[in-house]
Amino acid sequence: MRYNILVDILKKLTNAVSVSGNEEDVSDVIRKLIKGCADEITNDALGNLTAVKKSGKPGAKKIMMAAHMDEIGFIVSFIEDSGFIRVAQVGGINWAAASYNEILFKNGLRGVLVPEGKTSPNEYTGAKMYIDIGAKNKADAQKKVKIGDTCTVAPKVIELMNNRVAAAKLDDKIACVVLIQTLLELKGIKPAYDLYFVFTTQEEVGLRGARTAAQTIMPDYSIAVDVTGSGDTPECIPMAAKVGGGAAIKIMDSSVICHKDMVNLLIKTAEEKKIPYQSEILTYGGTDTAVMQSAGCGSVAGAVSVASRYIHSGVETCSMDDVRACVELLKAALEKIMLGAI
Repeated sequence: MRYNILVDILKKLTNAVSVSGNEEDVSDVIRKLIKGCADEITNDALGNLTAVKKSGKPGAKKIMMAAHMDEIGFIVSFIEDSGFIRVAQVGGINWAAASYNEILFKNGLRGVLVPEGKTSPNEYTGAKMYIDIGAKNKADAQKKVKIGDTCTVAPKVIELMNNRVAAAKLDDKIACVVLIQTLLELKGIKPAYDLYFVFTTQEEVGLRGARTAAQTIMPDYSIAVDVTGSGDTPECIPMAAKVGGGAAIKIMDSSVICHKDMVNLLIKTAEEKKIPYQSEILTYGGTDTAVMQSAGCGSVAGAVSVASRYIHSGVETCSMDDVRACVELLKAALEKIMLGAI
């Protein structure tokens, strides 16, 4: 698995503006990338994209894997007479990190997000921010923008040393890369269980897409793929996971305690296959794992994460070596689950 293949997929995903509730553009990109790799590819009412590899066996067990394709961003709430654009946040915005960034609208328009004059950094809030698109006045702005339009920090992927990248939207496009690459490498393989690769919507505003998908699929086993924090930067929150430490196997976060059998299987698989791994306990935030675990009568649920620095900023940073490890672990774990290891 070559490093540049994964980076190329990441660039294609990050170029699509996919603020929660408006994920159709990135869904279309993913659909094209995985064409021919699944027996069925569908979108549901919430926009979740589901690719199914069928076992062909009546009553076969189901494994659901999920990575969310939405991202945090902004929605136009008001247009000033001056032509400046006011926005509301969609998801968890760090306004200090977002300020003075180039902004890309879903329709391709570009602008810059800046604070009002005389606003000190400790006063940065949504109410103090506006987007300048270069409009002369409100009428000029309305030629390009309307209330309800969405936008986000403009995409960029910066290739760093040691196979590391910094990018806007790593959360959670890098996990989508893991699922896409896993599915590509399983092309032509007939699974023993029914495999559901789900690219979910509206995770950043409450795990909404995954909840609907899980209630539809009712999986026996489920694995979420997402980013997690990293405990290797100055004065950060102490954390065992770090960039470059391998695939992070989640034990718990603020929304879920992973099933001990799934955690043990992932650890044992990584050790047997000599896949670099690390343990993850995230004391803040949650993932799609929570709603997959509790769907219907419940599923044996776990998660594989990519340790990332500076989450919810325009320079989220991870190791592509960790991404490769996640793909290898997911493939090997699926094989073990389908052999009845749990």
